[in-house]
Amino acid sequence: MDELRQLPVPLLVWYRENARTLPWRSDPTPYHVWVSEIMLQQTRVAAVLDYYRRFLEAAPDAAALASLSQDQLMKLWQGLGYYSRARNLQKAAKQITECHGGVFPNTYEEIRSLAGVGDYTAGAVASIAFGLPVPAVDGNVLRVTARLTGDSGDITTPAMKKRVTAALAEVIPLDAPGDFNQALMELGATVCLPNGAPLCERCPAAHLCRAFQEGRTGELPVKAAKKARRVEERAIYLLFFRDRVALRRRPDRGLLAGLWEYPSELADGTDWLARWGLSVPVLEKAGTGKHIFTHIEWRMTALAGELDGPDLPEGWVWADRAALRDTYAVPNAFRSFEKIVLDRLGHF
Repeated sequence: MDELRQLPVPLLVWYRENARTLPWRSDPTPYHVWVSEIMLQQTRVAAVLDYYRRFLEAAPDAAALASLSQDQLMKLWQGLGYYSRARNLQKAAKQITECHGGVFPNTYEEIRSLAGVGDYTAGAVASIAFGLPVPAVDGNVLRVTARLTGDSGDITTPAMKKRVTAALAEVIPLDAPGDFNQALMELGATVCLPNGAPLCERCPAAHLCRAFQEGRTGELPVKAAKKARRVEERAIYLLFFRDRVALRRRPDRGLLAGLWEYPSELADGTDWLARWGLSVPVLEKAGTGKHIFTHIEWRMTALAGELDGPDLPEGWVWADRAALRDTYAVPNAFRSFEKIVLDRLGHF
């Protein structure tokens, strides 16, 4: 891959002139880099900035993160999605406090052993925070290298990722591994775009890029088509008593594990209210919504009503406006019904 061997100098010059100013770049401690990289998985930078600031205010170090309650942790993460990331962050923080004396580990292998940390995140933290010459290969990097080298391999396969990682390990500059990895990510995020035409006229590597030279930027990278999502029809129960709405915690495993929800079940004809031992004199259709997860699509119908008493099944809670705002993390999957709930609570 001759193109990669010629890449470091023009790429680093471009990065140092064009890199976005981001808080974790301004203060790249291992903890800050790690938290930012976990937040940025599957999430745009613009969406992460406020979450990152609030998260560090509440959990400025691993010990503070390890001591957060489940509800505090989930509330801090509410709206970011992929909540297993937050749970793994806390598991890893406990590993750091219990196994490493509260000091962030400083080798690739030890970083890689933390909960929720894969090859990419370990490479990013090792190179950016500790200056270790380890590649960090994510989707942006795979896209850039596929176009640059004209590689038509499927970037979703482990074989392609392994090939790119090995090639980058040979060219990563020993004196600036963190900048090099961040520059590749930055190029992929801002110039060599994933959706739509790449901005080749702005690219510092256009003169090296085989896809550009051969007119193949629309063909590369090659990426296998995703499987069709499974569709679930779900009933969402918005159950009120005076100025409160009923919430229940989802199971500790599976989709949206451990988060609070307006009780939801498959819309399969079951009389769920009777199953729960609840009485609602009038239950009305209150709206519809849709939410798309990686492998599942929820098509939801909300049913709203006032319970005839305050008793709830075990493990359920009543939440007023303040509790919804400050205490209970209700995921974005239910955002379609947030206004309905708040309007109803606002009547009291």
